[in-house]
Amino acid sequence: MMRKRLFPYLISLPLLLAACQGSFDDQDNLTVFRYNEDGNISSLDPVYARNQSNIWATSQIFNGLVQLDQNLHITPSIAKEWTVSDDGLTYTFYLRDDVFFHESEVFGQELTRTVKAGDFVYSFSRIIDPKLNSPGLWVMNPLARKQNGELDMIALNDTVLQIKLEEPFPPFLGLLCMQYCSVVPREATAQKGSDFRKNPVGTGPYHFQFWKEGVKLVLRKNHRYFEFEGDARLPYTDAIAITFIMDRQTAFLEFVKGNLDILTRIDASYKDELLTQNGELRKTYQDRFYKITEPFLNTEYLGLLLDREEEKNLSAFQKQKIRLAINHAFDREKMLFYLRNNVGTPAHAGFVPVGMPGFTKNTGGYEYNPEKARRYLEEAGFPEGKGLPEFEISTNSQYLDITQFIQHELKKMGIPVSINVMPSATLREMMAKGESEIFRASWIADYPDAENYLALFYSQNKTPTGPNYTFFENKEFDRLYEKSLTIVNDSLRHIYYQKMDSIVLEYAPVVPLFYDQSLRFVPHYVTNLKVNPLNQMDLKRVKLEKNRD
Repeated sequence: MMRKRLFPYLISLPLLLAACQGSFDDQDNLTVFRYNEDGNISSLDPVYARNQSNIWATSQIFNGLVQLDQNLHITPSIAKEWTVSDDGLTYTFYLRDDVFFHESEVFGQELTRTVKAGDFVYSFSRIIDPKLNSPGLWVMNPLARKQNGELDMIALNDTVLQIKLEEPFPPFLGLLCMQYCSVVPREATAQKGSDFRKNPVGTGPYHFQFWKEGVKLVLRKNHRYFEFEGDARLPYTDAIAITFIMDRQTAFLEFVKGNLDILTRIDASYKDELLTQNGELRKTYQDRFYKITEPFLNTEYLGLLLDREEEKNLSAFQKQKIRLAINHAFDREKMLFYLRNNVGTPAHAGFVPVGMPGFTKNTGGYEYNPEKARRYLEEAGFPEGKGLPEFEISTNSQYLDITQFIQHELKKMGIPVSINVMPSATLREMMAKGESEIFRASWIADYPDAENYLALFYSQNKTPTGPNYTFFENKEFDRLYEKSLTIVNDSLRHIYYQKMDSIVLEYAPVVPLFYDQSLRFVPHYVTNLKVNPLNQMDLKRVKLEKNRD
């Protein structure tokens, strides 16, 4: 029965490819990297690259000016070098002249052309086009605007692009690494219109081949790709095949049977089958697979809604010492051991996660300390929690187990807690409206700069206009935040970031739970798979042995 249900996903890839674009010269030697996407890919247009499934797919098809390596260093891509003015307002990019768009009929008889600086002017302008309603609109916020509302950027010639910012924003280069900022050809979007989402033309290591939505997406090797590793032109594999098996247990079984070349996430349905309690790969699988793990820039936390009135009107929950008591009242190591097989790092250091450039272990962090929690409760006027009202944690079903663990541990300290389970969309809406007393949330970095996390506590970013869902406000924090945006030197800016994170620890508007880790399981015949803390899917250097058996 299972074989019949899965047959559409397991159709022979060479036959599928041949049906789409003729036969390969030598199908027996074809190397195809196969992965499953259990989230829906809604578009292959980079202006809609908001979620992980869209980002992973479009990152194979498109390039931007710059890119991130596995250590989150910003490195050249289509821009071979760049300069930044002393005032931090003008960025000048010098483009390669050997980058070609994928072959397409939109270019006429020539089938392709080189990328020019004007293509980036056009591509960035698409992001702010109100008709497209791109979720990446905010990425262009740092750019200055001309009187007519256009972005203040200009192609000085075919290979020199100049961008001007409204105010200094040191993380700007990191923003440009996002898929939203990929280059697209005007000819393709003009001819294909809204169908560009399913007929993309880019410059990346793979070009679009075939997409039956919800069934299979196939990408083929770009033989004119501009990046090399030594003398070898990238990419190494001939194709990528993406299936869409939504049931994670089923996808796991397909991986074990050898029908997929990577398992990209751990799920409760099979985590104990695959991992020991300590998070190691079980011996049963070690002869076939190996595990790749890296810090993932994702902080899992509880947000604590602060009162917007004066201090004298604060409720018991909103007192600083109550919030500190909650942070010291449960064992994060125990939580990760029993509920996540030690996948992740206990969040003792603050809100900025492990793996973020400039991260340091903060000595004033939230270690498990029942005595300190009891002392804070007593100093707040609630010895052993007596007289405390019941607090409600809003969460979704995905995080119910962790929320129940925290509920159990807090009750042992005398802190009464109830849980309200709701759909994710409802939870996000309540957070945006400031209607949830305590909310279970996570914050995944968009770009590799701690400002991405600390912006959640800047008073000018209070929801609904920004991501400050706790309504935290602190004058010294705001001063440091605003000052940090004027500092181009990374090392000096990181000092300001650490001071801000210490303020967050002191006032405790959040309860950091753990810093996430990315997990990837791959067969031994897969090598050279690169991983970075943004959990990007970089497949251009992946190698596959000829014989997978």
